[in-house]
Amino acid sequence: MIELENVFKPKKRVFVSLTLASAVIGAMVIYMAWRVALPGLEQINAKLPVVFGGIGIAIALALLAGVAGIVLAILGVPIMKIFYFWAWKAVNILFPFAVVLGRIFDIPRSKIEQSFIEVSNHLVKQHRVKVPADRIMILTPHCIQLDTCVHKITRNIENCRQCGGCSVGDMLGLAHKYGIHMAVATGGTLARQMVKQIRPKAIVAVACERDLTSGIQDVFPLPVVGVLNERPFGPCFNTRVDIKRVEAAVLDFLEVEEKHGEH
Repeated sequence: MIELENVFKPKKRVFVSLTLASAVIGAMVIYMAWRVALPGLEQINAKLPVVFGGIGIAIALALLAGVAGIVLAILGVPIMKIFYFWAWKAVNILFPFAVVLGRIFDIPRSKIEQSFIEVSNHLVKQHRVKVPADRIMILTPHCIQLDTCVHKITRNIENCRQCGGCSVGDMLGLAHKYGIHMAVATGGTLARQMVKQIRPKAIVAVACERDLTSGIQDVFPLPVVGVLNERPFGPCFNTRVDIKRVEAAVLDFLEVEEKHGEH
């Protein structure tokens, strides 16, 4: 038997609850709008109430189906690929509404973003995306580099001397170990350019809650596993990352080549 308390950990519960509430409220708003417009639609054409009602029902069911897909994926229930796609799409569509609801119920935005990342990561892992090493990319912000370091790594990560002063060297070591790409960006625009240039099929992104959330949404439907950075000196300054979590995310994506000719 599935233990729901373990599956729906607090981080996941926040976003799932808010998205479900958003979908239900959205369905109610659609119904109320249809009821208000009903007399006018009937005067224009007797068939319009049925047409608009059908469209409203389809939108409401699509939103609820997306939330259902999220829940089923978290529970580990096998679902069709298109249902996974729509679950991811629903996550992105409903996120702004979840933030508004969170504000009403005094839930910090950072907590909602952490839950969003947790749910998104779970959907990606449940989908079991496997790609060759040269199509995997580690993407991290420039604040992960030691502020006193003189080596410019945003244009060429190989300029890193892997001295151990920050987490950049550890991640570059992972890139060399598995033959994957790595890039350090100074902002969202440069990050998008790097993604377009390298054209990965899967991304392991390291950043804060805000940047991970926006980045996951920007590159959708490209699968991204987000790893939150550590901020011992505050935001955007000499941040670090748990390299074991980064490596685990890489291995989740890595396609293992079968060796032929072995007995």
